[in-house]
Parts: sequence; C-alpha cells; structure tokens
Amino acid sequence: MMPPELQPRLFRPYISSSVSAPTFSSFNGDYSPERNPNPNPGLRSVSGSSSGSSSRSLKNSRFAPSSFLHNLRIAIALVPCAAFLLDLGGTPVVATLTLGLMISYILDSLNFKSGSFFGVWFSLICAQIAFFFSSSLILTFNSIPLGLLAAFLCAKTNFLIGVWASLQFKWIQIENPSIVLALERLLFACVPLAASALFTWATISAIGMTNASYYLMVFNCIFYWLFSIPRVSSFKSKQEVGYHGGEVPDDTLILGPLESCFHTLNLLFFPLLFHIASHYSVMFSSAASVSDLFLLFFIPFLFQLYASTRGALWWVTKDPHQLQSIRVMNGAIALVVVVICLEIRVVFRSFGRYIQVPPPLNYLLVTTTMLGGASAAGAYAVGMISDAFSSVAFTALAVIVSAAGAIVVGFPLLFLPLPSVSGFYLARFFTKKSLPSYFAFVVLGSLMVTWFVTHNFWDLNIWLAGMSLKSFCKLIVANVVLAMAIPGLALLPSKIHFLTEVGLISHALLLCYIENRFFNYSSIYYYGLEDDVMYPSYVVITTTFVGLALVRRLFMDHRIGPKAVWILTCLYSSKLAMLFITSKSVVWVSAVLLLAVSPPLLLYKEKSRTASKMKPWQGYAHASVVALSVWFCRETIFEALQWWNGRPPSDGLLLGFCIVLTGLACVPIVALHFSHVLSAKRCLVLVVATGLLFILMQPPIPLSWTYRSDLIKAARQSSDDISIYGFVASKPTWPSWLLIAAILLTLAAVTSIIPIKYMVELRAFYSIALGISLGIYISAEYFLQAAILHALIVVTMVCASVFVVFTHFPSASSTKLLPWVFALLVALFPVTYLLEGQVRIKSIIGDGGGADILEEGKQAHYITGC
Repeated sequence: MMPPELQPRLFRPYISSSVSAPTFSSFNGDYSPERNPNPNPGLRSVSGSSSGSSSRSLKNSRFAPSSFLHNLRIAIALVPCAAFLLDLGGTPVVATLTLGLMISYILDSLNFKSGSFFGVWFSLICAQIAFFFSSSLILTFNSIPLGLLAAFLCAKTNFLIGVWASLQFKWIQIENPSIVLALERLLFACVPLAASALFTWATISAIGMTNASYYLMVFNCIFYWLFSIPRVSSFKSKQEVGYHGGEVPDDTLILGPLESCFHTLNLLFFPLLFHIASHYSVMFSSAASVSDLFLLFFIPFLFQLYASTRGALWWVTKDPHQLQSIRVMNGAIALVVVVICLEIRVVFRSFGRYIQVPPPLNYLLVTTTMLGGASAAGAYAVGMISDAFSSVAFTALAVIVSAAGAIVVGFPLLFLPLPSVSGFYLARFFTKKSLPSYFAFVVLGSLMVTWFVTHNFWDLNIWLAGMSLKSFCKLIVANVVLAMAIPGLALLPSKIHFLTEVGLISHALLLCYIENRFFNYSSIYYYGLEDDVMYPSYVVITTTFVGLALVRRLFMDHRIGPKAVWILTCLYSSKLAMLFITSKSVVWVSAVLLLAVSPPLLLYKEKSRTASKMKPWQGYAHASVVALSVWFCRETIFEALQWWNGRPPSDGLLLGFCIVLTGLACVPIVALHFSHVLSAKRCLVLVVATGLLFILMQPPIPLSWTYRSDLIKAARQSSDDISIYGFVASKPTWPSWLLIAAILLTLAAVTSIIPIKYMVELRAFYSIALGISLGIYISAEYFLQAAILHALIVVTMVCASVFVVFTHFPSASSTKLLPWVFALLVALFPVTYLLEGQVRIKSIIGDGGGADILEEGKQAHYITGC
C-alpha cells in the first residue's frame, strides 16, 4: 500500500495534523477554524469519464495542480550534470538528443501533448544508448567495476533529467496526481546523491585527484542544503500549508524521514569512505593524513548541526530543547576535533612561517585563537548569546582571541591593546547591534591588516604577475578594507545605501583587476623562476559564484538597488571569460559587452508587462551601445575565432560574427520590450541574416580601418600560413557581395521592409536589380572566361526575376506583359545552354584536349575493327 501522501487525493481519508509537527518560520499562515484541509473526508467514487466531477474532486482534494516551484533548485544541480554528460558522450549524443528534442517540440507545437512527452523520454533513451556506445568509461577508469558504476551513475542522472522534464507537463498533474507527487519526491531524494558525485567527477577531471574527498564533501554540503532542508511540495494546496497557524504537517513536506536519514548518512560518511577507498595505502602515513579522516567526518557533522537550525533534523525529534542540547553537546566535541585537525593539517603546515612564537607557546596561542574564535562563532550561530552573562562571556572571549592572534603573528607588544580593543568593538557590535562599534572595528582592523602586509611582504623585491609586490600589497589592503567596511555600510539607513553600492562595485572592480593579473599574467620573476602557476581556475569560479550569491542576497534584503545588481552581475560574470579566452583584456571586454547586453534583462523588470517597458529612444540607444560594444570587443572575437580555426579568420568572417553577435545581443530588447512592434522583429531578422551570410560567404572587406588593431595586423602579417600551406591561387571573391545583396533584397521584400507589394515602380526596379545581381554573380562565379555568355545570363536572370515577382504581386499590365516575358525566358534558356556548350568545347580544344579526344577515338575504332 502506498504512503498517504502518494495516494490519490480522491481515495484517501483525512489525516489530522499532529500536534508535535515541526514548525518553521518560513511557513506562516493565519489560523481559521473553518479551514479544513479536507472538507470532504469521506471516500468518494469518481467516474473517470466525467470531466466535471474530476475537476470538482481536484478542487476539493489536497492536491493542487500548479507549476513546479523548485525548477531553479533542480537546474542548479542537473544542468551542469547534463552539460558534463554531453561532453563525455560527444557528437553522437548531441546529435541524437537534438533531433529527438526537435521532434518533441514539433509535436508540442501541434498540441499533441502525450506525443511530446513520450518524445522527450524516447530522446533521452536514444541519447543514453548513444552514450554507451560513444563513451569509453571502462577504458577511462581502467577497471570494469568502476566503468560499470560510472555508466550506471550517468544513466541514473539521465533518468532524473527525464523525471524533471516530466514535471513540466501540466496534463500529467491533472490526470495522475499521485505520480506527480512520487516524481517530485524521487527528484529530491536522488538528485543530491547523483549531482554531488558528478560534480566531483568533473572537478577531478579538471584539477586532479589530490583533494578529491574534500571536493565531494563541499558538494555534499551544498546539495544537502538545497534539497534536504524541509521543503513544501509544489503540488500541495495552500490551505493545507497554512493550516493550524503555520505549523507544517509532515505529509506536506517533499521528503520523508527515510530519505532525510539517507541524506544525512550520505553527508556524514560518503566523503570519508571515498577517501579511505582512494587513499588506503597512505591513510595512516602521517599526522596530516590522520587529520584528513577526522576532518572529512566532523566538518560535515558540524554543517549538519548548523542545518538543524533550519529544520534538517526534524525527523530525529520535534522537541526544540532536545534539539538544542544535541547541537550544543555534539557541536562542542566536533568543534574541538576540527580545530585540532586544522592546526595539524593547515595552520602549522602551510602558515608556519608567519607564526612568530616559539614552541610550545605557539601551540597554546594558536589553539586559543582558533578554538576560542570558533566557539564564539558557533555559540552566536546557534543563538546562545541571549542574556547579559553570555554577552559578557562572548565579549571577553573576543578580546582574548584577538590578543592571542596578534601575539601569534608577531604584533608588537607595545601596541597589543589595539587588537584587543578591536575585538571588543566587534563583540559589542554583535551583542548590542551598534554600528559605531563596527566601524571602530573596521578602522582598527584595517590598521592591523596594513601592519601585517607591510611587515611580511613590503620589503620583498619580487615581481608578481608583471607588477611589483608592493603594488599588489596596496591593492590587497584596499580590497580587504572594502570587504570589512561593506557589511557596516549595508546596515546603514536606506537613504544612504548608495555607499553600499559604491563599496561593492569598487570591491568587484579591484577583485577583477587582481584576479586578471594573477590569472593572465602568471609569470613570476624571482631569482630566475618563471611561468609558475599562480591562480587556479577553481578560485576564479568560487569567487564568482560567492559574489553573485552575495549580490542576490543583498538585493533580496533591499540593501542595494537594481542598477547596482546590474553592474555587479556583469562584473562578476565577466571573470568567467578568463577560463576560456587567454586574452589579457578579456575581463574588461566581456564586462563592457555584458553591460551593454543585459539592461533589457535586469533594469526594466519591475515595470508593467502590458505595455512597452522601454521607450523607443531607449531601444535605439541600447542597440547603438550594443553595436559599439561589439566593435570594442573585436580583438577578443578575433582571438576566439583564431583559437577555434587554428589560423587568423578572414575579414568577412570576423565582420559576420560581429554582426551576428550584435543581432543576438539585441534579441532581449525586441523580445521583452518591443514584441508588439513588427518592424523591430523584421529588422532583427535582417541583421542576423546579414551576419550569417557574411560568415558563410566571407566576402572581401576592403575597409581595413574597420578592424584597426595592432593585434589583428600582427596576425595578418604572419608567414605561418605560407610556410605550412604554400602559395594558394586566389579566386576572386567580390561576386559574393552580389549574392549577399540579392538574398538581403529578397528577405527585405518578404518581410515587407521594402514595400514592393504596394508600389508598381518600386516592384519593377526591385525585380530588375535582383536579376542583375544574380546574373552578374553567376557570370563572374562560374563563367568568368566566357564573356559572350554574360549578357545572356544577365538578361535571363532579369526575365526570371521579373516573371516571379510580378506573378506573386501582379499589376494592371501583368496579364499583357508577363506572357512575353515568359516567352523570352523560354527562348533564352536553350540558347544560353547551347552557347555555353560550344564555348566549353572550344576551350577544351584550345587547351589541347581535342587531340586527346581524337586519339581516344582512333584507338576505339582500331579495337572495334580487330
């Protein structure tokens, strides 16, 4: 028998909410004694053929058909997994999936919903079969069990993608409510396990196996937070969620106790078991290796205890006092173990040179600093700092920790009150919520950071990433000071929130500059050492997503405005371009392009959807800025095309990509703000078509000033192409301009940009111009040496163009003139064909081919006679 929450609502009795059900602050509702989650608790018999009774039953049941509310959460996990699987499968998987999804889209557009649903599943099954044949997992892992396990993981992820796609079909919710609930529960139960494994696999493939267990631990924590914190089902009625004054009944949650228990076991033990399986030979070789075992268990354990403040352990107990005692006792033990292991594994191993205190005093002071700081932070996180005594203890602990940390790094004893006062003001800010105390902490902390940097790095004569170390010290100190000041600025009154925005933008600019120098100027000139890796890719990715998450959080809390969100999103996202393009200016070029493209998406979101959110002059201004930004990015586009083709692209190819990029960047403007303007859509189609024609035809571009750039000039003057490919006879490419003109004229006429439908004179001029363009193109491209054919070909194409145009859009005199035009066309075709044959024969004879033909005829006659 199925559990109650998976049974159809029409066939199960009312189950009252338990008095001990967990209460979460995020699910608030007003209590009303008349709000019964099941007004008809009796069993009902429903006729499947009656649509009226079905709709009434759905209305009265606790199932509420709606859109799937957790798409973003699932997309964060499954979209990168799908991209990784496509990369593993290669072209066969991509081609199979593309073809299948196109068929499904066509079926959906024809309102054949069930066919579209089965088309999606058939596409995924075929793609999985293609994946099994195209990928070599067994050879990659060099192990049959590991290869089969990896194949099973890929198939499971593919199945979960299909389940996610199934939840997007509304008719499944209406016809099979119990299946929809089961699919939602299946997704939340299985996605964290599959996604964390695939994310770890991808990370190991990119940066190696050294710290693989820690990567798995981090991904496990992220997906545990996303999926295992109690969430209300998308398909439960709102009345049921708000019943009993905001208390959430267990059967409204997506996951049950069993799934939550499995998630907890996976969080606590899977990284540890993975580390034991992959490092069993060196597991006890050193103290650092033993520390890894403890860290891989107790760090997730601490995370689990913190997640319990959000309801993660609702399935263990529902007594808040018992949960608090579990958090305090277990958290204290775990905190001691984690601090000691971090001292062994990280502090004394990697930062021992900065510890200025001799043993054994260094162990005592470092433990006091780390354990005291961690204890204070943990106590504040779980809400233990709530009365006067705990506040005094918290403040004293902050003062002691600050003083001990200053002694450890060698801070002068004469100025030891400075860090102590800094710790006092920080603790006072947390206990009294005093902003002046926080800014006092920022000032004192900035002085301490400045002293530490100048004391340890200022006198070193090192060139780092093309700059002196002193210059980098200035940038790092400025960035740290801004990072310390921004939390205080964010708490200021809303009237001066522009200070928060200025601070965040300045911090993002400094971060982009520092990471760009570290990542793209990676050489170190220090006693002959060069080309050392300075800044790994995963650090760029981490800072990018942490920055984007911070921006989203501040915007949701109304700490910053939409313009600041727009600028910060573009700056943080532009850093990802460093991972794909090696240009030293790619960050700033990408930032400019994103700033030009994104305003239609980010700056006009709060206005009414019924009317145009952007005025016409704003649309023209944004389109102009986009075009200028693409021109500014021409060097980056050139480098990307050169990397893709292996040789410098032609001028036509470069211009075509610039035009296509401009058109695609203007799509949000037209789609979101001028969707009711038909001329805007037509112009956009014409721009994109022009770019595609330039890419395909690659016409010669005589205007070299368009790409005036030292980088492009240097690439053009390279002799590598000649040394590799030799001299290649060039073919005249100017006729491609005529074909491009003819195609664009046709598109302009079809989209009514040229109003040939209403003006006879324009129609005649258009048809003649089109025929002349096509005739000259055919003559120059295929019959360049036969000058006698040029006039006949041009006249033939003009007649054909006039006949086609005036047949579709006849005029008053079309019935009189078109028969003569058609007769002339019929006469010109055979004449042109026969004349072309004569010209070809003469050219063959002129080149000496006639003697060969006569010799072959004589030999054939001799053989026949014999």
